[in-house]
Amino acid sequence: MPNERLRAAMVELGLTHHALAEELEVNVKTVERWVVGDYVPFPRNRHKLAIRLGREESYLWPDALPRDRAAAVSESEIVKVYPQRSDVPRDDWRLLFDSGTEEIGVLVYAGLFLAEDAGIQRILRKKATAGTRVRILLGDPDDEHVAERGREEGVADAVAAKIRNAVVLYRGLREITGVEFRMHRTVLYNSIYRADDRLYVNTHVYGLPAAQAPVWHLRKVPGGELARHYLESFDRVWNDATPMTEA
Repeated sequence: MPNERLRAAMVELGLTHHALAEELEVNVKTVERWVVGDYVPFPRNRHKLAIRLGREESYLWPDALPRDRAAAVSESEIVKVYPQRSDVPRDDWRLLFDSGTEEIGVLVYAGLFLAEDAGIQRILRKKATAGTRVRILLGDPDDEHVAERGREEGVADAVAAKIRNAVVLYRGLREITGVEFRMHRTVLYNSIYRADDRLYVNTHVYGLPAAQAPVWHLRKVPGGELARHYLESFDRVWNDATPMTEA
């Protein structure tokens, strides 16, 4: 059965069978067998291919990676765990966003601590101006999920109020080309802060504000699945969200 994922990734990058064979120092017939699905590359070549094509090994060859190896690789994606979001040094937030060159993303209900940080806003503005795509997702303050989150935290309407404050504070940033804002109506199990292949995942714990909940610092590596789950989740929420239009 043809490996359509491999073929599509090659087409997207404009790679021919001959060009890929030359890069990997293999016979062109070998590459052709990879594409038609008759042959799965050896682990060394799978790793090189995944990096060259910008895809996960587990995506290109779902049945080739043993679960124990996939679990071990995914574990290596965990850089650090913070017991509370407030334990993440302020400079580390700025370093995270400053490291993004292709993609920066924020998925929160309010994330007011970011909106209030003029230094982070300057970094986002600089990055967008330099060509980095910046996407920020805020919760719809009128959504029932936001109201429910406020009740869970015991702060009533405070979450919705924080979102409205963030919208106001981001007013200048919303005028920058390359910065996109959308509002979502999604139940968030985590807040996600992404810069290319690095991300902070702020878990949501019932009865606790996000600032008191743990944060995972992850870095995506080929063959790992942990970071990919959160990056794909971000994109799903983005695709279902509504562009922000209010002043």
